[in-house]
Amino acid sequence: MIEELIDLAELGEVLGLTEDEIAFYDALETNDSTVKVLGEDTLRTIARELVATVRSNVTINWTVRENVRAQMRVHVKRILRKYGYPPDKQEKATQTVLMQAEALSHEWAVA
Repeated sequence: MIEELIDLAELGEVLGLTEDEIAFYDALETNDSTVKVLGEDTLRTIARELVATVRSNVTINWTVRENVRAQMRVHVKRILRKYGYPPDKQEKATQTVLMQAEALSHEWAVA
């Protein structure tokens, strides 16, 4: 576990991403084929846009309000499509991004 955190910290430095952006980048990088298809620059751009979008759309208790959750899914899917994320991987990536968003939004609310 500690090695993974160190690896993520190093990855963040190499890619120039914040901790939040790394969480979304990691959620997107579900397999090597995605990196090969899109490239690290595109995944980095997607991660940054996801963080900005999620942060601006997070509301109190968004995770329990289905209409707000559905709207968040729409935002995530639009971003993935915008950058040509492989269609067969979009659903899994969307679910993983929403899980990351849920975890991070609790931290954002406390900060």
